[in-house]
Amino acid sequence: MMAWDTNATKERIIAAAVDEFATHGPDGTTIERIAKQAGINKERIYAYFGPKRTLFDTVLHQELAKVAQAIPIDSFATEDIAAYAGNVYDYHLAHPELGRLLQWEALSYAGEVPNEAVRRAHYARKVHAVILGQESGAITSTIDAESITFLVLAIAGYWSCLPQVVRMIESEDAGDAHDIRRTAVIEAVTRLVSPDLHARSASYDR
Repeated sequence: MMAWDTNATKERIIAAAVDEFATHGPDGTTIERIAKQAGINKERIYAYFGPKRTLFDTVLHQELAKVAQAIPIDSFATEDIAAYAGNVYDYHLAHPELGRLLQWEALSYAGEVPNEAVRRAHYARKVHAVILGQESGAITSTIDAESITFLVLAIAGYWSCLPQVVRMIESEDAGDAHDIRRTAVIEAVTRLVSPDLHARSASYDR
């Protein structure tokens, strides 16, 4: 008798859960539908991951770990933050489910979310990378590092989070929309963090 491949089964469950949760959210998704898509018995899902909300938390945690591994950063003193934003745009374009999962999480939790301490530490590393860029003079210090971090992620990621708004704003003959958007992301972040542009703006105010 062939041994049961536990890891492969868990991977099928996670893949099905990502799709279902991104589409329906943690409340609209059913374990039965995940089990059907994964081709396994629903009791096995409970055995491996516990209740549905725990599975949702596991799925989101793993998806966030994937993006962190795919787009690592250390210091924006030595790494180009605008190029990083372009890579974030590319990742969300290829994996729109991540933005949807985060939106469902925001709707499902009024306060602290699971794994928040770990995730705070992850975002703190991004903020620190911006601070290093500010200390080196590569990034403006007229905007605080926390705001820059959030703005860069928003500029790069929200195209995939709000596709209906993008569709209504853009003209139908936009050509290669993704190239246009990616170029806009890089240019916007370049201008956002540019010390020269902010210094020039401050001189106009005097």
